[in-house]
Amino acid sequence: MITKFSVSNFKNFKNKLTFDLNKSKNYEFNTNCVDNGTIKKALIYGHNGVGKSNLGFAMFDIVSHLTDKTASKEIYKNYINAANSKDTIAEFKYEFNFNGISLIYEYGKTDVETLVYENLKINNSDYASIDRRNNNTASFNAKGTENLQTDIGKSKISILTYIKKNSVLTDSIENECFFSFIEYINGILFFRSLEQNNYIGFEQGVRGIAADIIEHDNIEDFQGFLNEAGIDCKLRRIEDVNTPSLAFDFNGNLINFYEIASQGTKALSLFYYWFQRLREKDSLVTFLFIDEFDAFYHHTLSALIVKKLCDINAQVVLTTHNTSIITNDLMRPDCYFLLNHDGLHSLADRTPKELRKAHNIEKMYKAGAFNG
Repeated sequence: MITKFSVSNFKNFKNKLTFDLNKSKNYEFNTNCVDNGTIKKALIYGHNGVGKSNLGFAMFDIVSHLTDKTASKEIYKNYINAANSKDTIAEFKYEFNFNGISLIYEYGKTDVETLVYENLKINNSDYASIDRRNNNTASFNAKGTENLQTDIGKSKISILTYIKKNSVLTDSIENECFFSFIEYINGILFFRSLEQNNYIGFEQGVRGIAADIIEHDNIEDFQGFLNEAGIDCKLRRIEDVNTPSLAFDFNGNLINFYEIASQGTKALSLFYYWFQRLREKDSLVTFLFIDEFDAFYHHTLSALIVKKLCDINAQVVLTTHNTSIITNDLMRPDCYFLLNHDGLHSLADRTPKELRKAHNIEKMYKAGAFNG
């Protein structure tokens, strides 16, 4: 799992911002939100313009150079913080723990496609590195890379991708950790439904939500999901210009789902599209980030979605403006984070007060208990 992330000089993050998922407390409730001391389910609250979306974009920047998954270039316009000079490097640092083995990956970019330097350490030992500001020569210490050409030339390729595609790594703890890292990055997923649907990672290309639900034979299940969410409806399959789609069934009168569905119902359909993958027993999703996950939801529906996400295996981060779900009934104080111009800290770290399950932490938040 990812245990810590930091970024600087990227979009609105001129100074270094750190998201520390290793600072869990010893709460004895909602223990499924933490795994071996690492926060596994987190919710980030913050006012408009503080960088909640940009944090997600920063964490998923890694997708563009380590995977062949979808990574929208539109999202990564205005890459470098505007207050810095054009030759400034955006810097990213990821820390992971895989079966007790630590892995730290750092890199710098001038834009989403241009890597300046990379450094990968496993158990505090150098595994691979390059700094193109000095020369184009990489350093490899992984077992099985002894015969790799170290002169990368003018290639923009990540040296980690270079290792993966051009070497036969031999058995070692470090190489096993490296493969776990690559598998984890290939399983990360960001999505949101605001002005338009966006996603980063996990899959390639664009698919229709209705067609996907039909293909997975999940029309009845999707109907049940909507009913559980408080939307009383019946769904049927229709052929829309020779393409299978969904329709609401009003006593035999069929109307295309997307012609009359509310914005909230459409947002739920997007959530359900991905939830099909998330709830699979052998789901390949490792890390999920949903930006403004409940922008179109009633607060009771927001709570339902959080409960469902707390039951999946993947590590989850959500962003929201909705204070009603800041409650110990859903998660716990060390899993709720506040993002503002002072940084990103959990509720548990923003007060000297000992927080208990009985505390109404939403009421405390509104009273300013976590401003310090």
